[in-house]
Amino acid sequence: MTRIPLSREEREVLETVVAHTKDARRLRRAQALLWLDAGERVSSVAERLRVGRRTIYRWTTRFRGRSALDCGARLADGVRTGRPRTVQGVIEPLIDAIIDRDPREFGYRFTVWTASLLRQYLQEVHQVIVSRKSVSLALARLGLRWKRARYDLVRRAATWRQAKGGSSGASRSGSGRSS
Repeated sequence: MTRIPLSREEREVLETVVAHTKDARRLRRAQALLWLDAGERVSSVAERLRVGRRTIYRWTTRFRGRSALDCGARLADGVRTGRPRTVQGVIEPLIDAIIDRDPREFGYRFTVWTASLLRQYLQEVHQVIVSRKSVSLALARLGLRWKRARYDLVRRAATWRQAKGGSSGASRSGSGRSS
């Protein structure tokens, strides 16, 4: 597959793309196709564009496979099957609508919302599967902050020794009976 024959119309469109595009990907693909049409070897085109030979083969296969599209559109990126879309903007209104309500209204055995509980709620009620981290980031975007619960009942009062019949604790070794 050293030479790919281009029609006159395809060649003209590719030369126009090379002359006028601001998209670097389209430019490189158009240049590669024009050079291959001129008779250059795939390895030299790949070396000149600093890509692998397999990439050049993919570009030509994609260009030939999209013959139903116009020549400029045939240079565009292929369908990407990577990371799924983010939930940013999707879960914020859902969280905002329920964050001030008691989770017990929705059948949960908790009195406050947690990130894990919100994640469970979004999955069960709205069929939106998100991570706990996504929920935490959505809460931050909403301007909501988590506070750790204070356990004031566990803390001892400053005067607890006196209540137990002990001294104020000012001096332990200095107190005692005189002999």
